[in-house]
Amino acid sequence: MSEVEYDLLLEAVQTAIAPAPEDNFVVQIQGFYPWPRAANDNGASWPLVPFPEGWYAAC
Repeated sequence: MSEVEYDLLLEAVQTAIAPAPEDNFVVQIQGFYPWPRAANDNGASWPLVPFPEGWYAAC
């Protein structure tokens, strides 16, 4: 394999794995105004349930 063929192969692989540009992502989101409601949205907020004593949250 020559150096030119190798460079073409690398370029083809780079093009294949490159993420697709999403220029119209914001436009797609704005197309849903007003935002659709979830089918199970009854408008109630969930209560804050604290951790039991002695329990901690960690990531």
